[in-house]
Amino acid sequence: MTRIRIGLIGLALLTGLSAPTATASAAAPPSPTVEEQRLDQAVPQEILRRSGFADTAPEFGRALHHAHSYAQARRIVVREGSALWRRAVERAQGRGPAGGDLSRDDDRPLYWARLGMTREVRTWEPGFGLTDRQRDALLDRLERTSRGQTDIRYPGKGHLRRVLLTGFDPFTLDRDIRISNPSGATALALDGTVIETARGPARVETAVFPVRWQDFAEGTVERTLRPYLPKVDLFTTVSQGRVGRFDIERTNGAWRGGFADNDNVGRTGTIPVTDPASQPQWTGTTLPYTAVVAARTGRFPVYDHTEVTEIPAGGTAPVVRPDGPTPGSAARAGAGGDYLSNEIAYRATLLRDRLGLHDTLPGGHVHTPVLQFGAGNTTEVTDPEFVRNRLDIIAQVRSIVAVSVGATERRPG
Repeated sequence: MTRIRIGLIGLALLTGLSAPTATASAAAPPSPTVEEQRLDQAVPQEILRRSGFADTAPEFGRALHHAHSYAQARRIVVREGSALWRRAVERAQGRGPAGGDLSRDDDRPLYWARLGMTREVRTWEPGFGLTDRQRDALLDRLERTSRGQTDIRYPGKGHLRRVLLTGFDPFTLDRDIRISNPSGATALALDGTVIETARGPARVETAVFPVRWQDFAEGTVERTLRPYLPKVDLFTTVSQGRVGRFDIERTNGAWRGGFADNDNVGRTGTIPVTDPASQPQWTGTTLPYTAVVAARTGRFPVYDHTEVTEIPAGGTAPVVRPDGPTPGSAARAGAGGDYLSNEIAYRATLLRDRLGLHDTLPGGHVHTPVLQFGAGNTTEVTDPEFVRNRLDIIAQVRSIVAVSVGATERRPG
């Protein structure tokens, strides 16, 4: 998800809450969000039907209807959210029934099925009192479990390297509701898999994040990644970026550019983090970008991307710097832009640095090519070129990870 002014076509793209007690009076259920309201359109319904996921939200709603307490509802949410993630991963990796004729590599069934489930929770009116805080806690658990954020598991000590990879939901859906995000598809395809590298096998674990400013402000990235960064050998956040190319983003900026998210909300200003007094304007990749750019990883070219936009020290106007930021400057866009892809890269690498891992943990951001439909397809939800492009992107991310692991030393400990 690159800076909007680079080209809109290039934008194709948490600590758990404790169980609250019902001390406040029950409130009326809120209305569905902007994101959830898109579910009623024909394209999401077709995607769910052609993947076998059309039954997910209705069955979840029936289970929720039979809950007689908050505790019981929470167990249902955790069970069904986790089951949705596992079902999506298994479908993407060729296990179990396909459920329909939509290709298995498609990330969109997970996205739309999750929204159906969150809408069920948001609009649910149980027979017992449910406070706003309790409803929010159920939604939080559903988001985390259905995104793989609670399903990150590495085997015990052994010869396997450990890789953590993240993807994103589809976005810019009001421009084209058919959109798929290859970073989310990659997360499903690689979760729990073992990749052979020049330094031995590597186990990949993945999670997917929402395209919503507020979730990031509430710490979803840090909450998910903090337990694992001290334990992994390499991490990469992944999102959709520019047309026809991969980019290893060299520098991340502490700035939100304001482009609307999936709830049609924009945010402009400095990225909100804990301890803002020590917040840097820039963070950098520690991925082995030289080795990745030099390797043959797939049909798309891969670039070491260094351009940023800054306000120079003592200046007032933004300036584009092709070779990265200058000392004392204020960020206005990282190499990966000023949207949520830059923000996840900034947050993940800032967390790496605050954990004291800058010199020992390779990590950064990879932008994939924009996932494009075949020429002339303006209405169909899929086509052969669309599937081929997504499969090629997934395969090339896998290869980029393999090269990255092969180019780095095993972490001490």
